[in-house]
Amino acid sequence: MAKRGGFPGGMPGNMNNLMKQAQKMQKQMEEATKELEEKEITATAGGGAVEVTISGKKEVTKVKLSEEVVDPDDIEMLEDLIMAATNEALRQIEEASQQSMSKITGGLGGGFPF
Repeated sequence: MAKRGGFPGGMPGNMNNLMKQAQKMQKQMEEATKELEEKEITATAGGGAVEVTISGKKEVTKVKLSEEVVDPDDIEMLEDLIMAATNEALRQIEEASQQSMSKITGGLGGGFPF
């Protein structure tokens, strides 16, 4: 007579292993997130005339301008360079975050395959 309920074929042991793996992955993700938050990325624009540093928390921590880029008659160019450097730094932070999580999840996209 077949058993009712439960998981046939020793599934509870597999479920236990799955839970352990999920907990391990969660801990690794927390550690990677903390490590990433402590990271800083610096990007430049205008051949290095504008330099922007962004933290792993996606906060601007530093903006450095070379004297030759500060032209009161061309504020728009300076604004564009600051925006370009900031966007590049943010892109690099996002890329670093995706690479870090991909190492942990094995390319699952941060989710579980079920």
